[in-house]
Amino acid sequence: MYELIKFSHLAAGIIWMGGMALMIWALRPVAIAQLEPAQRLPLLSGVLSRFFKMVVACIVVLLASGGIMLMGVDMALAPRGWHVMIGLGSLMCLIFGHLFFGPFRKMKAALAAGELPAAGAQLAKIHPLVLINFSLGWVAIGAVVIWR
Repeated sequence: MYELIKFSHLAAGIIWMGGMALMIWALRPVAIAQLEPAQRLPLLSGVLSRFFKMVVACIVVLLASGGIMLMGVDMALAPRGWHVMIGLGSLMCLIFGHLFFGPFRKMKAALAAGELPAAGAQLAKIHPLVLINFSLGWVAIGAVVIWR
């Protein structure tokens, strides 16, 4: 059973990290290079809407599976990397919550009102937050794998 829970935890992390990688290095740069704001903003809003639903599901799986795996562990004896992962993972969830309920919601509202410059300004706030989360994700992964 533990292996299935750990697999679920890893799968959720891979989906979240992979989606961020796709957005950062593939979709966003191509959309900026090839599409005008009137086309780019609704496209990215739609993609982010779908991706963020996946992220919410991943967060639920990560928190549930992580909590279950930690229930039988004396945290005083747990590797330091686990503590780092818990802290950084919690921070990543908070950052995602901020970008989802802040800039993303404002971007969608601006798009619905036809205010492309305001929508673009909100989208520009999302990008650095995704970069931060992507970096924190790699530090958390590194901490668990390296810091025993």
